[in-house]
Amino acid sequence: MIYRTHNLGELRKENIGQTVTLSGWVDTTRDFGGLTFVDLRDREGKTQVVFDVDVAPKEVIETAQKLKNETVIRVVGKVKERSSKNLNIPTGEIEVFAAELTVLNNCDVLPFQITGTEDNLNENIRLKYRYLDIRRPKMLNNLRMRHKMIMAIRNYMDEQGFIDVDTPLLNKSTPEGARDFLVPCRINPGTFYALPQSPQLFKQLLMIGGVEKYFQIAKCFRDEDLRADRQFEFTQLDVEMSFVEMEDVMNTIEGLAKSVFTTITGEKVDYKFPIMPYAEAMSRFGSDKPDVRFGVELKDLTDIARNCGFKAFKSVVEAGGIVKAIVVPNAFEKFSRKVLGEYEEYAKRYFGAKGMAYIKIAEDGTITSPIAKFFSEDEMKEIIAKTEANNGDVVLIIADKAKVVYGALGGMRLRIGKELNLINNDEFKFLWVVDFPMFTYDEDEQRYKAEHHPFTSIKAEDMDAFLGGQTENIRTNTYDMVLNGFEIGGGSIRIFNPEIQTKVFDRLGLSYEEAREKFGFFVDAFKYGAPPHGGLAFGIDRWLMVMLKENSIREVIPFPKTNKGQCLMSEAPNFVDKEQLDELYLKTTYEEDKKTEEN
Repeated sequence: MIYRTHNLGELRKENIGQTVTLSGWVDTTRDFGGLTFVDLRDREGKTQVVFDVDVAPKEVIETAQKLKNETVIRVVGKVKERSSKNLNIPTGEIEVFAAELTVLNNCDVLPFQITGTEDNLNENIRLKYRYLDIRRPKMLNNLRMRHKMIMAIRNYMDEQGFIDVDTPLLNKSTPEGARDFLVPCRINPGTFYALPQSPQLFKQLLMIGGVEKYFQIAKCFRDEDLRADRQFEFTQLDVEMSFVEMEDVMNTIEGLAKSVFTTITGEKVDYKFPIMPYAEAMSRFGSDKPDVRFGVELKDLTDIARNCGFKAFKSVVEAGGIVKAIVVPNAFEKFSRKVLGEYEEYAKRYFGAKGMAYIKIAEDGTITSPIAKFFSEDEMKEIIAKTEANNGDVVLIIADKAKVVYGALGGMRLRIGKELNLINNDEFKFLWVVDFPMFTYDEDEQRYKAEHHPFTSIKAEDMDAFLGGQTENIRTNTYDMVLNGFEIGGGSIRIFNPEIQTKVFDRLGLSYEEAREKFGFFVDAFKYGAPPHGGLAFGIDRWLMVMLKENSIREVIPFPKTNKGQCLMSEAPNFVDKEQLDELYLKTTYEEDKKTEEN
C-alpha cells in the first residue's frame, strides 16, 4: 500500500488535476450532510480533504462522517482549486476531493484537544501524555528548532576544523560540582560508575592526545535541585581547543553563537559581544549572569554607611559587609507598605537577608522612610544623590555580607524588571562575563571550593599571589556567555602544568592521597607533553529555551522530568524488585527508615 505521494504541507495550485494519496491525523471535521470537510494534518502542515456524495462512494461518506479527531487515515483523491481560499496556510488555495478512505488507526477519547490549546493546558497532563503534546504545533516547532540548532552547530564546528569525539557515559566518581548519579557494577561487586556531569576530564585528555579541536553533543547528568532552567539530564555542546588563549576561544565561540542565533531566530547579531569582568557584573547587577536589557543597577552606599549614625548599617560595614541599593523607578504609588513587606520577605526567605530598608520619594520630593530619623538631612541627600533617585522613585537598601547583598538585590532587580515591565522581551542581548574568582568559600562546609572547576587556570597577574599563599581574590582565565540573564555557556583556559594543578587541589583541601585517588590518572597524563588548551560548554536546552522565549527548559526537551525528577509518562523513577538488587549486591534502607520516621 502506498501511504502518501505528498506530505500535507506540499500541494499547491500547480498540482490541480492530479490524483494524490495522503496520510495523516484528522485535525478537525465539519459535516454539512452532503459535504464533509476534514483538515488532515502531518508534521509538514494541513490539507483540506472534501468528502462529496457526488464523488465518493456511500460507504466512504458514512465513514468520513464518523471520523474523530486524531484518527489516522489514508485518502486517495483529486486536487481541485478551492472555492473559499484560506491564505493563512500554504495549501489554502487547493483541496482534495476524496474517492477512497482507509482508517489506519482509530483514536480513543483524548485527554486534551490537540488543536487550539496552546496556552491553557495543565503541564502535568501534557507531560503524562507527552506523545500527544508533541503533536501540537508549538511543541513540534520547538523540536524542529532543536534539530536545526544542532545541525547548525555541527556544520559550523566542521567548517572550523573540529572533530566530533564520543566520551564515556560510565565514568569514575570525582569530587566537586553537583552530586553524581551512580551506577552499580554487577561484575565488580560493591563498585560504582558515575554518569558524567560533563566530559571535562576526557576533553582535556583529548587535547593531550593531540586532537587539538574537539567537540561533542554530549548527554550530561547532575543530581541537583530542579527548576525552570535545570534538569537532571541535559544536552551539552562540549568544545576544547589546543594552543589557544582566552581571545581565541571566545572569538571562535562568538562566531558559533551568532550563526546558531540567526538559524533559530532569523535575526542577525551585528555587534561584538561586550566583555564584563565578574567583579563589575556583581557590583552593578548583583549577578554573574546579568540581564542587561534594563537598568536598575546596584548603587554602593558602603562609604556613606561607614560614617553614618545608623548602627545597623555601620556595624555591617565594620564587620566587613557592604551596603547597596537599587532604585525602583516611578514606584511611589505602586510600592505600598504591603508590597515593600513582600519584597523584604523575599529577600529574607530566598537570600538570607536580615532585613531591608527603603526610602520613598514623593513627587514633591517629600521623603518617607523608617530609617530617615537615623540620618541627618545632608546624609539623606547624599544617599539620594548616590543612588541617582528621582521624585516618584523608591530606594531599596540591603546591608549584609557581600554574598547576601548581591543575591538579594540581584534577585529583586530581576523581579522588579518583570513586574514593572521594564524588560523588552523582543530584545536579545549577549555579553561575556570574564575573570571569575578561582575559589569561593563554602560556609556550610567551612572550606574553599572551585568557583568553576579545579582545572581552571589562574590569571598571570594573580599567579604570584596564589603561589605566595593567597586564596581570596585570585582570578582565573574564565569566560561565560550570557544571553538575556541566562548563562548559556561557560569555559576557561585550563591548567596544563601538573605542579600548579597539585597546588590547586591542595588549596581545595584535597590531600595528596585524595588527589591521587580521584585524579591520579588525569594528573599523570600532564607529564607527557600537555599543550596549552581551553574550551567551553553550552547548555543546548537552556540556550534554545532563551532563543525561543520559553519560560521553562521543559518546553524544548522531548521527554523532560518534572521538578520532582519524575517522568509522568513512563513513571520513572520506580522501585525495583529484590532480585535485581541482590544481583547488584545492593540493599535499600528506605522502607526501614520510613517506618522509623512514622514511629
